[in-house]
Amino acid sequence: MFAKIHAVAQQVGQIVVGKDHQVRQALVCLLAGGHLLIEDVPGVGKTTLAHALAISLGLRFNRLQFTSDLLPADVVGISVFDREKSSFVFHPGPIFTQVLLADEINRATPKTQSALLEAMEERQVTAEGVTRDLPEPFFVIATQNPAHQVGTFALPESQLDRFLMCLSLGYPDAAAERALLMGEDRRVLLKSIAPVMQAAELIEARQALKQIHTSPSLIDYIQALAHASRQNGLFAEGMSPRAAIALLQAARAWAAMEGRNHVIPEDVQAVLVPVTAHRLRPLKAHAGSTLGARDLVLQLMKSVAV
Repeated sequence: MFAKIHAVAQQVGQIVVGKDHQVRQALVCLLAGGHLLIEDVPGVGKTTLAHALAISLGLRFNRLQFTSDLLPADVVGISVFDREKSSFVFHPGPIFTQVLLADEINRATPKTQSALLEAMEERQVTAEGVTRDLPEPFFVIATQNPAHQVGTFALPESQLDRFLMCLSLGYPDAAAERALLMGEDRRVLLKSIAPVMQAAELIEARQALKQIHTSPSLIDYIQALAHASRQNGLFAEGMSPRAAIALLQAARAWAAMEGRNHVIPEDVQAVLVPVTAHRLRPLKAHAGSTLGARDLVLQLMKSVAV
């Protein structure tokens, strides 16, 4: 079952070259049933990675370009009066899919961003007083430009907390960049790849994560990390219980991809930064320093004994 996940990683790695670790983290996020936020400067392959993941996993997907004039109805859908039926007929928005690629999500206004909150948490949408279930599985893969760039609206903490993991691709190394320069256009390559898995197989793999054993001492370690984040004076607020649950679920998925039926502390450490860094804000005392949230999370990890 998890062999196909590795096949997906291999195929996506042929499209997004030189980013095998980030591809693996992204698959862990989706395997754990969470939503994925990819944050970086334009042009480093964020959208390409999202496309390649959706195609390789055999999931139906819609791409929605977020802009400042986008309205919540453009995401969720709208009712239009049908003269023949003499009634309003609901026209589903692009969110009614298995993977919604929310491209440049922070270019939309907070009002439009909030249209995703219920969908990401409850896997349902309420429009005009009627609640409608979303397909299973349902993922949001969002890309985001750095907050300092023109025309962006910072995602609120409540929105960030809905994303199980946040990744940053970074610039490619020399070898990967040369392969990009000399190789075929990535958009052409996307059209040439085929699904490696089906939606039912992904759901089955997610269910199998429940069989991954977590010992009481491993739970103690996660609790110690959460408690330290609330007490060590590095962050404005510490890890929430939702963040601790997300950390455990991501660690289970990492262990499964490593071929183990139990979680070890190294699995928790492997996913700690992408799961928690976007949820934790440095205190003002650290805001002016060169240490970002990711570096502070690494400090947190070093301060907590296994």
